[in-house]
Amino acid sequence: MTPPIAPAGWSRWLVPPAALSVHLSIGQAYAWSVFKPPLESALGLSGTASALPFQLGIVMLGLSAAFGGTLVERNGPRWAMTVALCCFSSGFLLAALGAATEQYWLIVFGYGFVGGIGLGIGYISPVSTLMKWFPDRPGMATGIAIMGFGGGALIASPWSAQMLDSFGTGSKGIAFAFLVHGLVYAVFMALGVLLVRVPPPGYRQGGGDGARPVPGAAKPAAATLISTAQVSARSAVRTPQFWCLWVVLCMNVTAGIGILEKAAPMITDFFAKTDAPVSVSAAAGFVALLSAANMAGRIGWSSTSDLIGRKNMYRVYLGVGALMYLLISQFGGSSKPLFVLCALVILSFYGGGFATIPAYLKDLFGTYQVGAIHGRLLTAWSTAGVLGPLIVNRVADSEEAAGRSGSGLYGLSFTIMIGLLVIGFVANELVRPVHPRHHVPAPREAADDHVTSEQRQAG
Repeated sequence: MTPPIAPAGWSRWLVPPAALSVHLSIGQAYAWSVFKPPLESALGLSGTASALPFQLGIVMLGLSAAFGGTLVERNGPRWAMTVALCCFSSGFLLAALGAATEQYWLIVFGYGFVGGIGLGIGYISPVSTLMKWFPDRPGMATGIAIMGFGGGALIASPWSAQMLDSFGTGSKGIAFAFLVHGLVYAVFMALGVLLVRVPPPGYRQGGGDGARPVPGAAKPAAATLISTAQVSARSAVRTPQFWCLWVVLCMNVTAGIGILEKAAPMITDFFAKTDAPVSVSAAAGFVALLSAANMAGRIGWSSTSDLIGRKNMYRVYLGVGALMYLLISQFGGSSKPLFVLCALVILSFYGGGFATIPAYLKDLFGTYQVGAIHGRLLTAWSTAGVLGPLIVNRVADSEEAAGRSGSGLYGLSFTIMIGLLVIGFVANELVRPVHPRHHVPAPREAADDHVTSEQRQAG
């Protein structure tokens, strides 16, 4: 379980691939919709019931990240990646057994509960280590890894569909598909477990390919928010900065997931009564475009945050995001290119927000327990995962019952999203440097900041 300390000359650029092996695997969660129709047909489920494994998985992601974050910091990235591997793969194996025996509760328990724990621990497993390796470019480093979570569905969706075509869409075919997923992802995630390294005790600055300190790393814009002090996870949750960022992340994710969850029917509804209605295949292509924007935003916008600062980057996410929603609500129904462009921008901000938040936390609270702090903050994701779809679907159902159709189904929900983004924008403006009373004392900081328990044991 103890990751070896990187030797002199070891390239820090080997750490992002280790993180990617985990995030590309657990990113399969975004491809759950591939299994919904076969499960509904084979087991006689409703659409609401077939979504339960995914919903429980997202809830467990936030909860396990929040409660397991401190353990991840204490035991190191190899331990965390191993736990993620065991839980995520075991979840698929239990789901396979549930499908084979037609016990749906076992699919929900396996994929949603057990696999969801793997999602949460796996999601935060490389964050602290990456930022210790790349203190000069933390946004880029975490963006590379978290990009994998957004892009995992681009691999998993066609792969899962192909397996269902080969094995069949009955309960036995679904069981075989789950079994293959569990075994293949176990092997792929094991590559990250074997490859991950922690920086040596004296490693303080980034900038080179080897494990050598490089002084004088350039500071990004808005450097006044970047602190050299360290804050523990217990102290961080008592600061107004933590809760401001919780609101910022929750509002940004709510706005993005509101479109992502209902993308295909939404674009179909918008143009159903126009001269150019959207076909089923075109709607599927729109969903694929949104996934690509989600993935590209995670690396593109998070890298940009290294240059302009995290606070400025979230001003873009929240301010421009609100403008995009306004344009869709006012003109989206009359211009298909405008609708698609605005949706792509919103989804790129959705992905970028996930990738930028760990670096924002590092700027404010230091690297001492940033993984644990990040885990606690991800409860905002769990909240948004319920809030976003609830707003869009509840409003659409209500408007349909009132006799409205087309773009009229979504006007009110888009107005609500604009309001939520404005709330997030205000919360971001309230972020200030953390008060010194929350800082970890200097001797402990020196001992614990870059020398974790596994390094002391190995060294």
